[in-house]
Amino acid sequence: MLKTTWYDRMIEWRERHISEKHLVLLLSFFVGAFSAAAAALLKSFIHLIQWFVENHLIANEHTWWYLITPLIGITLAALFVRYIVRDDISHGITKILYAISQRKSIIKAHNMWSSVVGSGLTIGFGGSVGAEAPIVLTGAAIGSNLAKAFRLDQKTMMLMIGCGAAGAIGGIFKAPIAGLVFTLEVLMMDLTMTSVAPLLISSVTATAISYILTGVQPMFPLNVTEPFLVHRIPWYLILGAICGLASLYFTRGMNRLEQWMKHTIGNMWLKLLVGGIMLSVLIFLFPPLYGEGYDVIRQLINGDSLSALKYSPFEAYLTSLPPQLIIIAYFVAIILLKIVASVATNGGGGVGGIFAPSLFMGAIVGFVTARVMNLAGLSVPETSFALVGMAGLMSGVMHAPLTGIFLIAELTGGYHLFMPLMIVSVISYLTIMLFEPHSLYAMRLAQKGELLTHNKDRNVLTLLKMDNVLETDLKTVSPDMTLGELVKVISESKRNIFPVIDKDGRLRGIVLLDEVRNIMFQPRLYNRFRVKQLMTSPAAILRVDQPMEKVMETFEDTGAWNLPVVDGYRRYLGFVSKSKIFNSYRHVLVHFSEE
Repeated sequence: MLKTTWYDRMIEWRERHISEKHLVLLLSFFVGAFSAAAAALLKSFIHLIQWFVENHLIANEHTWWYLITPLIGITLAALFVRYIVRDDISHGITKILYAISQRKSIIKAHNMWSSVVGSGLTIGFGGSVGAEAPIVLTGAAIGSNLAKAFRLDQKTMMLMIGCGAAGAIGGIFKAPIAGLVFTLEVLMMDLTMTSVAPLLISSVTATAISYILTGVQPMFPLNVTEPFLVHRIPWYLILGAICGLASLYFTRGMNRLEQWMKHTIGNMWLKLLVGGIMLSVLIFLFPPLYGEGYDVIRQLINGDSLSALKYSPFEAYLTSLPPQLIIIAYFVAIILLKIVASVATNGGGGVGGIFAPSLFMGAIVGFVTARVMNLAGLSVPETSFALVGMAGLMSGVMHAPLTGIFLIAELTGGYHLFMPLMIVSVISYLTIMLFEPHSLYAMRLAQKGELLTHNKDRNVLTLLKMDNVLETDLKTVSPDMTLGELVKVISESKRNIFPVIDKDGRLRGIVLLDEVRNIMFQPRLYNRFRVKQLMTSPAAILRVDQPMEKVMETFEDTGAWNLPVVDGYRRYLGFVSKSKIFNSYRHVLVHFSEE
C-alpha cells in the first residue's frame, strides 16, 4: 500500500468537502490578502532604505551621495538578480502575459519575493522607475503558485493570476476598481460571471487591508479643486491628442533604448557603469528624475510647480531669463529624458516598472500643456490638466483607457473630474492606436506571435504550436532517384506528397502523385526520368518558428492544403495540413471556451 503524505491527504479532503467553485472564491480572498501584504512590505522596504539614505548618506541634496546612491541601488539589485535569483525578473507585466500565453499560467515561485527585494533596492536608493509592475508580478506569482499548490487546472490558474494582479493594484494604489479593470484590459482576460466575483474579492480585500495599514487617504490627495466646465471640452480634446503622441514617444522610445542597451552592451559591469553614469548625470541636471517622482506629481496637482526646480542648476536662470520660458523648457526636457533615466535604471541592472514613470510623465505633460494654453490666453486649470494628463498617458502607454480613468480618480479622489478623465483617456488611446497596435507590455510578445488578446480566434491560434500539427509520416525521396525507385516508394506510402530531400537534409522540392500518375505505369520510362526532373516547388515553405496566425495567413494566400515545414537552415522537418490545423483548432477552442 502506497504511503500518503499530509499534503496528499489535505488535497483529498479538499476534493471531498470543498467544491472548486467555493475554493476559487476562498483562494481569491487569500490571494488578495497576501498581495496587499506584499505591497505593504515593498513600500516599507523602500521607505526604510530611503530613510537610511536621507538620514545617513545625503545631508542635503547638493552632496555627491545624492548622485551615487542610484548606482549603488542598481548594483545591489543586479548582484541580487545574478547571484541569488539567477533568473530575469524585469518587465513584470510582460512576464505575466507570457505566462498566460505560453507557460500554462505557471509563474516561478521565486517571483513571490524576488521582485520585492530587487525593486526595493532599486527604488529605495533612487532608481528612476516604479514599484507597481514588480508588485503586480509578485501578486500574480502568489495567485499562480497558490492555485498550483491546490492542483487546479490551467484556466483556474489564469484566474488566480488575475486575482493576484487585481489585488496588487488594489493594495499598492488603494484603487479596487482600477485593480479589476487593469486585469481585464491589460492582462486581457475575458469578463464572465465566474471570473468577475473572484477578481472583485481579491481587489477589495487588498484595498481594505491597505486602508487598515496606511489609512483611507488617497495616494495623491488634492488640495486645490476646480469644477469641470463644459466650454473647456475642446482643450481637453487637445490634451488627449498630446497625451497620445507622448505615449507613442514613451512606448517606442523606451523599447528602442532597451534594445540598444541589450544588444550594444553585453558585459554586466559595463551596463552598470553606463546606466549609473547616465542616471547620475540626468539626476544632477534634473533632480525630479530621482526616484519614483511622486513628490513632483503631488506638487503639480496642487499648484506648486516651482518646487520641482529646487536644487537644479537651472534654478539660477529664473531671475535672469523669463521664468515662464525656463519652467516650460525645464519640464519639456524632463518629459524627453524620463524614458532615458528609466531605461538607464533597468538596463543597468535595476528592477522596476513603468507605472510610476507614466504617471510622472503624464502629470508633467498635462501641466506643460495647460501652462502653454494659459500663456496663449485660454485660461485652463493647470492642476486639473496635470491630474487628467496622468490618466491620458497611462491610457496610451498601457492601451487601457478604463484603467487610466478609474486609477487616477481613485488615486486622487478627483471624482469631480470624471468627464475630463474620460475624454482625455479615450482620445489618448485612439491617438496611439493609429500608430501602435500594442502596448509597451504586449509589444515584445506580439512581435513573436506569443500574445493572447480578447480576439478568441487569435487566442486559439496563439495557443496552437507547430509541434502539435506537424506531420512526419510522409515518405521522402532524393533528387537522384529514378522514376522506378520513386514508384516503389509510392507503393509503400499512404500519402500523395513526397518531399525531395538532398544529402544534407534540405528540402529541394516536392513530388505530387497526380503529377507522375500518367507515367508511373510505363516501365520503359523508369530509368529515363529522375526525381529532380519531376519535382516541383511547393506553393510556400513554412518555418518551424512561425506563429500559427502567420501559418494560416500563408494557407489562405496560397490556397494550399499541405505545406512543408523547415528549420532555419531549410532542413526538412515535416508537413502541415490545413485539415490537421482545423482539427487541432476545434480541440483547443472547446477547452478554451469551457466555463
